[in-house]
Amino acid sequence: MTTIYPALKYRDAGAGIDFLERAFGFERHFVVPGDGDAVAHAELRLGDAFVMLGSAGAGGLDWRPGSSSVYTAVDDLDALHERARGAGAEIVLELRDTDYGSREFTARDPEGNLWSFGDYRPA
Repeated sequence: MTTIYPALKYRDAGAGIDFLERAFGFERHFVVPGDGDAVAHAELRLGDAFVMLGSAGAGGLDWRPGSSSVYTAVDDLDALHERARGAGAEIVLELRDTDYGSREFTARDPEGNLWSFGDYRPA
């Protein structure tokens, strides 16, 4: 069972959720609206993994949106790379094979967070 859940903040969390769904295939699991257009808390699922996110300033913690990096292991890396590119994701490190045995790429979301995807799974 996974017990580490990355958490990110967005200036526009609703747009961030839409992008993560469109570009990387995340699915909304749980979304708690905040004041106005804010998102107090959201949980998105990709396979059996989750990421949490919310609007900047929500939840009593204040950290700079766009300053996070997440690595996610996936099964069909090439298809995800094409999906991300097709959805307009900024690919900052192209699909490549690494010296440590992973095939991976990195994309930046519209708020600056880095999303790395690969086939490497720590054992």
